[in-house]
Amino acid sequence: MKKTVLFLLLWTISITKMIAHEPDTLNAYYDKIEKSFNYESGKIKLTQGQGTLNVPKGFKFLNGEQTQNVLSNLWGNPEDKSILGSLVPDGKGVTHSDSWMFVISYQGDGYVKDNDAGDIDYDDLLKTMKEDVKAENAERKKAGYSEVQLIGWASTPFYDNNLKVLHWAKELQFGQDKEHTLNYDLRVLGRKGMYNISAVAGIDQLEEVKASIPGIIKSVEFNEGHKYLDFDADTDTVAAWTIGGLVAGKVLAKVGFFAVLAKFGKFIVIGIIAAFAAVKKFLFGDKNQIVTKPAEETALLEENNSTEE
Repeated sequence: MKKTVLFLLLWTISITKMIAHEPDTLNAYYDKIEKSFNYESGKIKLTQGQGTLNVPKGFKFLNGEQTQNVLSNLWGNPEDKSILGSLVPDGKGVTHSDSWMFVISYQGDGYVKDNDAGDIDYDDLLKTMKEDVKAENAERKKAGYSEVQLIGWASTPFYDNNLKVLHWAKELQFGQDKEHTLNYDLRVLGRKGMYNISAVAGIDQLEEVKASIPGIIKSVEFNEGHKYLDFDADTDTVAAWTIGGLVAGKVLAKVGFFAVLAKFGKFIVIGIIAAFAAVKKFLFGDKNQIVTKPAEETALLEENNSTEE
């Protein structure tokens, strides 16, 4: 017990030193994380959906594994192995406080008919979506995630009949967060499915995201023979939803509302402070305090301790 207490005291001193030098220490660690990612540019062959990504000007590409690492381990989202990659704005790393990205995935559930695109009342649809979100919150809470509130449209849905691309934006609130989340969604329709491109950003970044939409819309395209106009009614499967269903999120029913991603901004310093609180709880018995210790904090502590030794 004495050895344990001594270790914890030394650990507390180590954390205190780190917090005292917090800006330099954390900036260096963020920089190390950023440099560990392998960004790509140019033409990218997407691993699902028979499509190609032409990385647009002003962006860089992260593959699926690295993107999942960012979303789960840095930004606090549930795991989603369907993610094919992401587009990150040049000049902004994923550890920056103002970072954001477009996440790309593929859904091969068939050809989506677009004949309802001009008949949808999006105000009525929004009311239905808010009710659906409330219903999903019970499952989110059971899984340990924050409840979600759908505040409204950040950008009203629009369907480009020529490009066969649908895009819209929702303003969301996770838990009691004062900073609202922006989910700007694009669907690139093809013969046998669609590419989902979703911006994971703060609502204050709406104008920045909007400005990039023209380039993003044209960045993903299906290969010849797999485009929307290549549909063969005799052989191809028709999806169970149309344009209205995509906007309403009915396509996500199989996985629930967990498919909504957010940039929570839970940076490493929060983990360090939480660890300090954990030591305080052990030594002084604060039974009402609940803390967590992210994996990033453990790595930082080990690195700091090895340096001091």
